[in-house]
Amino acid sequence: MLRTFLVCLAAVLYMFVLGPPLLLYSVIIHNTDTLYKIGIAGGRMVLWLAGVKVDVRNREKIAADRAVVFMSNHQSNADAPAVFVQLPPVLTLGKKEFFRVPILGTAMRLRGFIPVERKRIRRQAMEQVEAAVRALRAGHSFAVFPEGTRSADGRLQRFKKGVFVMAIEAGAPIVPISLSGATRIMRKGSPVIHPGTLRLTVHDPVPTEGRTLDDMTSVMDEVRQAMCRGLTAEELPIAD
Repeated sequence: MLRTFLVCLAAVLYMFVLGPPLLLYSVIIHNTDTLYKIGIAGGRMVLWLAGVKVDVRNREKIAADRAVVFMSNHQSNADAPAVFVQLPPVLTLGKKEFFRVPILGTAMRLRGFIPVERKRIRRQAMEQVEAAVRALRAGHSFAVFPEGTRSADGRLQRFKKGVFVMAIEAGAPIVPISLSGATRIMRKGSPVIHPGTLRLTVHDPVPTEGRTLDDMTSVMDEVRQAMCRGLTAEELPIAD
């Protein structure tokens, strides 16, 4: 618990000390690149303080020459910093609650992150997907967790369809990412952080160009199969 307290304290101080001047600077120059870089540096700091190391496999498969959708499985609160610090600049779809956090929420909106309401109606869901499609077509990559929430036992869960709709509609390749070992570091529902190593495996992209929503099931299956190749037997989904 002491480690968790120190990590949270450091993250809050980092945000409240550096956040306001960086937000003001970003607004003045109409550019959030520095704000994003400092945020990524904060993610690295949090991982270091938590004693979390990330073993990256197939780093050369991380695309940076075009807009893609990076999709990772989701096991713990360590996942987001572990993934984001490895990637080129990306946008994401974040829980609406995060956008209510002082400074953090403002920074996320300013950068172009898209808030998602978990209990959203169909019209709101389509608006969020359309916003993501526009961003992808404008050249912005995304990093998302298609399960929608953390796994309680570390096993890969069913995927939500929204992130696949946006990738297919934009014709953006999907780069599957497998995160293994995160449950041992911070299990869902527990505040305790256990130092350890995450294995992050990047897989070959799954193309979506020329495919339609009728192909969604096959695209989802390809992404799922790729993710499974980077997981242990205890992290694989249980067959229906």
